[in-house]
Formats: sequence, C-alpha cells, structure tokens
Amino acid sequence: MTDSTHLEEQIAHLTRTVEELSDIVARQEGEIALITRRLAMLMEREAGREMDAGGSVPLADQRPPHW
Repeated sequence: MTDSTHLEEQIAHLTRTVEELSDIVARQEGEIALITRRLAMLMEREAGREMDAGGSVPLADQRPPHW
C-alpha cells in the first residue's frame, strides 16, 4: 500500500465520520429544541397552578430551597 493510497483511505474514513457526526448533531439539535419547548410549556403550566393555588408569585423558575 502506497502512502498516497493510505492517505486516501484515511481521508475517506474521516469524511464518512464527519458526515455521520453532522447527522447526529442535526438530530440532537431538533431534539433539544423540542425538549426546550416542552420544558417551557411545563414551567408555564406549573406557574399557572401555583397562581391558582393562591401563590402570589409564580415560582416555576426559582430553585427549591434545598439547592
């Protein structure tokens, strides 16, 4: 195997790896966006519940006291 052939094989392998990683990152970006929207919705829902329960200030975005 010549050095040129070896380098071409390495480049092909690295190119395939980069393409696979790019696909993974794109999929994860979509998943993170979906999770972020769902979390915001849940926080709004919980804040509404706290207000309905007689709380004066929605605390959905504040840390619990044990943190």
